[in-house]
Amino acid sequence: MPSVGTLYAIANQLELVVDDLFRDANAPRAERAKPPGDAVNPIQRANDRKTIRLAEGVRWERLTPHPDPEVEFLYVVYEVGAESCDKDSLIRHGGKEYAYMMSGRLGLKIGFEEFELGPGDSITFDAQMPHRLWTIGKKPAETIWVVYNRHGDSRTRIKP
Repeated sequence: MPSVGTLYAIANQLELVVDDLFRDANAPRAERAKPPGDAVNPIQRANDRKTIRLAEGVRWERLTPHPDPEVEFLYVVYEVGAESCDKDSLIRHGGKEYAYMMSGRLGLKIGFEEFELGPGDSITFDAQMPHRLWTIGKKPAETIWVVYNRHGDSRTRIKP
């Protein structure tokens, strides 16, 4: 169970979007590579979502029936005490993030600024800005999350 930061680092190093990690590894290669435009069924049923559980008590559920190369559309739950990375660490990646808080409270640090989100609040920010998220209080934080253009990571990669 990787941390959120580790998951993003792995996906970034492999030049994948996190949504690529939701793909069914047992499906035939041609089916895994099928572009979303070829999808027969556009509906994602609630009881059939692809899910990733992360080490810090964070759960991501893909809200699209098929991967989308430009957008990650997720239902995200931060359990009580969950965090995206350690207090001393921040993560960053390509793209722009959008979130809507459904329930609970979520702390968010972007650069040097800290914010607290509650039910009905929403936020958007450039994901290349160092950031960190954590649950506040004794209830899980439930959100709808969109990461647009994850491949738009303009950071320079250093080659050995």
